[in-house]
Amino acid sequence: MGFFSAPKKIAELERPVLDLSGPGLLAATERLAVVCEETGGVESYVDAVKLKSEAFRKIFDDAGDGGPGADDLAVLAGLMPTVRRRIGPWLEGDRFPILKAAIMGLVNAPHDAALVDQRIAEFCVQFPIDRKHRWVKDLAAELLHALDPERYPLMCRWVWDEKANTGALREIWHGDVDRASIRVGDGYAMHIMLREELCQFLADNGVFRDLLQYVDLLLGQIYAEYIAAQGGSYLRADFTSPEDSVAYLRRLLGLDGVRIKHDDRKAAKTARAALPSS
Repeated sequence: MGFFSAPKKIAELERPVLDLSGPGLLAATERLAVVCEETGGVESYVDAVKLKSEAFRKIFDDAGDGGPGADDLAVLAGLMPTVRRRIGPWLEGDRFPILKAAIMGLVNAPHDAALVDQRIAEFCVQFPIDRKHRWVKDLAAELLHALDPERYPLMCRWVWDEKANTGALREIWHGDVDRASIRVGDGYAMHIMLREELCQFLADNGVFRDLLQYVDLLLGQIYAEYIAAQGGSYLRADFTSPEDSVAYLRRLLGLDGVRIKHDDRKAAKTARAALPSS
């Protein structure tokens, strides 16, 4: 792809073939523009996604080798919707050193495209392996993506969870998937392939700047529509009220912790990242 520079080893990954729906993607892209227009425009949302990433990098850079403290991690957790309601017990007491050590091991490990899935798995096994800790994988995905969005695409479970057979990927898969299982994996190679497919689609439809952020927004819009259609029943612990898809879009991407100015799109660059009160 010519839209972002990919490290050599990414190009060497064996990637699955994705059968995406062109009409479905086009419709979602058009709806994304419409729903964002009333609340600052797509450009403001692109800026907000960038600001979220900048907040992560600043906190980690300021913390240095010792890593962020509990208060800073609590702020960042506010920008991770499937994490923030569950991470609380790990931000205090004897659990916090375990959490911090796991995080620093994850983010400081040298990048090797062939070992990204193993790296995430090693992070996850430092926590209990049960339904109550499924958020741990999302934490790893959010951290890697926010700190290095060019190298790590968004790999949260709501993008695709093969075991649960649910996620944004299913909503843009070609053909009838009501009774079908999509077997393409949900590891690093699949997410790299998905991002490249979406970058190509967006470029073919006139989007040439900020493609990484547009991909996040498009995936968020696709799954937000699914949540809205289900009445917020999925992930109800995080999405608890029947709101329109733009509210779910903001929550999925953690942008409900970023203030977007409605009266001036450029003013979104002054957005404030903060832990939501909800």
